[in-house]
Amino acid sequence: MIKKNWSRRAFLQGLGASASVLALSAQSEPVIKSESLEKPNLNVGFVPVNDCAPFAIAQSKGFFQKYGLNVRLSREASWANSRDGLIFGRLDAAPVVSGAVTNARIGAEGARPFPLCAAMTIHRHGNALTMNRVMWERGIRPWQDYQGKLESFGQDLQAHFAKNRPEQRVWSVVLSSAIYEYFVRYLLAAVGINPIEELRLIITPPPQMVSNMRIGAMQAYMVAEPWNTRAITGNEDIGFTFVQGREIWQGHPDRLLAVQESFIEKYPKTYRSLVKAMIEACQYCSKPENREEVAEIISQRTFTGASIEYTRPGIVGEYNYGGFDDQKRIVKSLDTTIFFDFPPEISQIPNDHSTFLWQSQSVWLITQATRWGQIREFPKNVDEITKKAWRTDLYREIAAEMGINCPSEDHKVERAEAFIDGRAFDPSDPVGYLNSFAIRANAPQSFFLS
Repeated sequence: MIKKNWSRRAFLQGLGASASVLALSAQSEPVIKSESLEKPNLNVGFVPVNDCAPFAIAQSKGFFQKYGLNVRLSREASWANSRDGLIFGRLDAAPVVSGAVTNARIGAEGARPFPLCAAMTIHRHGNALTMNRVMWERGIRPWQDYQGKLESFGQDLQAHFAKNRPEQRVWSVVLSSAIYEYFVRYLLAAVGINPIEELRLIITPPPQMVSNMRIGAMQAYMVAEPWNTRAITGNEDIGFTFVQGREIWQGHPDRLLAVQESFIEKYPKTYRSLVKAMIEACQYCSKPENREEVAEIISQRTFTGASIEYTRPGIVGEYNYGGFDDQKRIVKSLDTTIFFDFPPEISQIPNDHSTFLWQSQSVWLITQATRWGQIREFPKNVDEITKKAWRTDLYREIAAEMGINCPSEDHKVERAEAFIDGRAFDPSDPVGYLNSFAIRANAPQSFFLS
């Protein structure tokens, strides 16, 4: 006899783990016919972390279909796979780490330059730096316990490093050019530790972070949720969250939707449909009343395959930093992960929203690529690079067609209060900003426009 009274959770989990994700429902009436698009059938990548939510929602709620698209979602094993799937043409569109688009165009780290483009920001925040139990036992605590005293944390971290051989100081991030890599280096340098000399930073795919920490292969890692929450006491009991990325830089971009430049040129109608579907999906994820459902959908095996207990905190905004002292350090905030709407404390710029591409933020990413030696010199034509790489111009046009207003400028100053070390970023003087850091690759050499 077939049991018909399945729970909603069981139904979602039972949909299967195929990379070709089928729509759960098509709740939106089509507004664009598939036959009107140059390429309605698309292969779109995603990586099994919480920020796959807009992709899962665009498929399950029929937003792709609404705009005439037949999308096959491809589960990618790592952020390198997602980026390379674009570059080698296996994927039509995919999420990439925030520095990947400009670094690809510049040819960072000796790579051959490649014309990637960012269509929109998929989400902001939603990531954290996890540290292991040994670091806790040596006196390091979650950032909120330090009450903003960066020097106190620096003293504790210096003391911990002093008890480690250099080869033991292994931390991990998901990819070079990820904002996580820049955050780890930025944080250590802010407390006087040179990450180039004092730390071994390795690349690990997100689903492998927890297991590698469990066996002692790394002391800390920075990754998107749910792989931080999974580590804490009550879950895997192997670590605690030291700091969320939003506490290092409030309002920072995390993941971008990327395509080849040639895709925009060959398939302009398809491109516009894709961006519209993803914007609507981000708007859906952003609404508080939808977030419980979003967490359930991304927990199914097809997407993250993680327990709802792991995915939920970062999505609904009930975030537990953990710790090994039986205290629940829970912070309730919807801006734990931002999909569309900004709270006023993060942005007071008229018409600002999280999927909008601030080209000044791509300039910041390029300063960090230069600071840490991924790029030999800060590029003189940085404005040309960022305009071609982050397609703010097209985003404005597409958003306007949807009745969404955008900021009128492409650049903004990042407030000092937004950064963990209280250092503002003025995109009109990126070279001066670079030269203000004592710790950087090849210091004390100054950077000049090339």
